[in-house]
Amino acid sequence: MDAVYEHNEYLIRRKVFTIAGAQFQIFDAEGRQLFYSKQKAFKLKEDIRIYSDETLGKELLLIKSRHVVDFSAAYDVVDSQEGKKIGALRRKGFRSIFKDSWELLDVSDRPVVAVQEDSMALALVRRFIGLIPQSFHAALDGRTLVTYKQRFNPFVQKLGITIEPGAREVLDPRLIIAGGILLVAIEGRQG
Repeated sequence: MDAVYEHNEYLIRRKVFTIAGAQFQIFDAEGRQLFYSKQKAFKLKEDIRIYSDETLGKELLLIKSRHVVDFSAAYDVVDSQEGKKIGALRRKGFRSIFKDSWELLDVSDRPVVAVQEDSMALALVRRFIGLIPQSFHAALDGRTLVTYKQRFNPFVQKLGITIEPGAREVLDPRLIIAGGILLVAIEGRQG
């Protein structure tokens, strides 16, 4: 696997001024841009592509919604270079009404880890005020494997990803990065 997937910390930054669709830059802990992502506008089904850079010359990952409208939406994550599905992310519809909840799924759509917003009390406050950054934890058997944490900035949406030691033994890092992009793209619309 490519060295860009070996980092323990990433920062996703949503570009502010875009004409159509959303665009995201993904950096390592030292501030080097590793990926560039583009969400197509005016699509009935979500279509998000992750590239090696802003030239869009090398597509690395594809995140695609399975259905047009789905309260418990599932998004397949495909390695564009190999043309193979590496897993999926599924939003837990009814559980997400009060506290956002997702699942990271393996290639066969079996749940691997749950990804949940930090606290129901804070989640409810966020829905009405919107200024409190979200924090998500991907956990297995009570052990946090990945933390997704919004960084407060009223103008630019940013999300930090921290991958804990041993997480790659359970989760494909490409799925972890795709999860971060989805959290910024999908949950970011709520605030």
